[in-house]
Amino acid sequence: MQIARNRRTRAVAVAGAALLALPLAACSADSGDDSSGGDEAIELSFLIDNGEQTVSMVEALTEAYTAENPNITFDIEQRPGGGEGDNIVKTRLATGEMNDLFLYNSGSLFQALGPDQTLTNLDDQPWVADLTDDFKTVVSTDNGVYGTPIGTSMAGAALYNIPIYEELGLEVPEDWDTFIENSQAVKDAGYVPIAQTYGDTWTSQLFVLGDFGNVDTQDPSWAEEYTAGNAKYVDQPALQGFLNQQDAYEEDLFNEDFASALYDDGVRMVATGEAAVYPMLSFAVGVLQNSYSENLNDVGVFALPAQDAADTTLTMWQPAGIYIPNTTEGAKLEAVKDFMAFTVTAEGCEIQVTAGGANGPFSMTNCTLPDDVPQLVKDMQPYFDEGRTAPALEFLSPIKGPALEQITVEVGSGIRSAEDGAALYDEDVEKQAAQLGLDW
Repeated sequence: MQIARNRRTRAVAVAGAALLALPLAACSADSGDDSSGGDEAIELSFLIDNGEQTVSMVEALTEAYTAENPNITFDIEQRPGGGEGDNIVKTRLATGEMNDLFLYNSGSLFQALGPDQTLTNLDDQPWVADLTDDFKTVVSTDNGVYGTPIGTSMAGAALYNIPIYEELGLEVPEDWDTFIENSQAVKDAGYVPIAQTYGDTWTSQLFVLGDFGNVDTQDPSWAEEYTAGNAKYVDQPALQGFLNQQDAYEEDLFNEDFASALYDDGVRMVATGEAAVYPMLSFAVGVLQNSYSENLNDVGVFALPAQDAADTTLTMWQPAGIYIPNTTEGAKLEAVKDFMAFTVTAEGCEIQVTAGGANGPFSMTNCTLPDDVPQLVKDMQPYFDEGRTAPALEFLSPIKGPALEQITVEVGSGIRSAEDGAALYDEDVEKQAAQLGLDW
């Protein structure tokens, strides 16, 4: 799930001052050889998504790296998010025209790339030992490890405006009925209860995807049964995410321009107090940090509530990965490996947090978060302390149909019922299961 904006190309080639005043003493990650290419001039083409946080982190990392390796330059190309961006990545890999390195999802979308056939196995790299088990799982096959994390893990949850909740004397809801009651109180006070931004269709999926932690708590075998073709969204407990989205629409809790509003509008609304809640991935902290810094700690987070408070669980996403196509060779391959090794050093992790913010815990055991992380990141900790977190479905199953974002737009707009939307999505994922060779 990534931000869809206009595609543009940007060249980054910095050979001077160290960025962000960080102690970059070992940019080659103690590789022990001149793997970045010595004095040979090397330009690396780097394909990334066009999310603001991604761009900030990648630019900071490449600038810091080239400051210590002036023979290396990066040509950074941005692609849109969503299905259009997925098609660009898959087409380039299939035709052998992929950039020297690229940034893409981990989990099921990574598996759909056929990594054993299209990517470079990085099993022999020393930094693999520092990957958390959760992240290693989502960038690996039985044959090897293929990626390094970019950014931190994140939650799919309800971003909320703390001053509105304090003004109205509202408590963080632990069950769905309380969430609706809170939303009605917000509406009565003249604020938008729930921001929705279907102009960026991918944002419509959070009611369903962010509810999966609640599904997993109710039925820990659901993901396994789903992958086997036995569990369906048309049945409970998975149907509930669609029902919740329909409920919120029918209660008239969305902003009037929900059909055309964009992701940036949703972040602005919850940051400035125009809206009380925005169901979203916690990577929104990057936009908050860069565009609404004065409101950064006005935004908290809570898990999308289950019907029963005992089932309410925070749904967590692992970060995207940086990958190398198997068409990258020679000096370029060694330079890319050296750059990737730098990104997962403690210095590289610090650069990422400084440039893009922290969405949640790191996926590297050698990296720690600073004490002054934003409030929404602090709000996640009690869920971890209480054992109330679960991975998003895409990290437990390779099945994720491409039409979900269009279906949830329809459900969230009153065009299609929750039951019909769930049934249509069950049909959509059957096609992907067939493509993956699963015996349904």
